Formats: sequence, structure tokens, C-alpha cells
Amino acid sequence: MSAALDWQKSSFSGGDDNQDCIELAEADGRILLRESDAPGTIITTDRAKLRAFLLGVKAGEFDHLAS
Repeated sequence: MSAALDWQKSSFSGGDDNQDCIELAEADGRILLRESDAPGTIITTDRAKLRAFLLGVKAGEFDHLAS
């Protein structure tokens, strides 16, 4: 895995570095996810699984978890 990852966060998180958010990066063809307040814990997935998850989020399948 690359030593320097280019972590990206959603524009919905705002520009303040003190805001906790989910960050994503790509390394060796894998997608990495982490929480900004716990950067040492990283979840690894692939593009197809991330796409399926994002489609579910957009369709509202997980709305009950956020209320």
C-alpha cells in the first residue's frame, strides 16, 4: 500500500478540519474508508461494493439508521 494516501472527504463535511467525517482513498485498486477522528482504523472494499452501498444510500435504504 502507498505510504502517502490522498484522503478525500465529502464537501458536505465543510472546510473545517475539526469536523469529523468519513474519508476515502484509493490504493492498489482498493477503496479505503476511515473516520477522520479515528484515522488508524481503515475499512477496505472494492469499487463494485462501494458503488452498491452508495446506490443504497441514495435510495434511502439506510435512512432509518440516521434518524
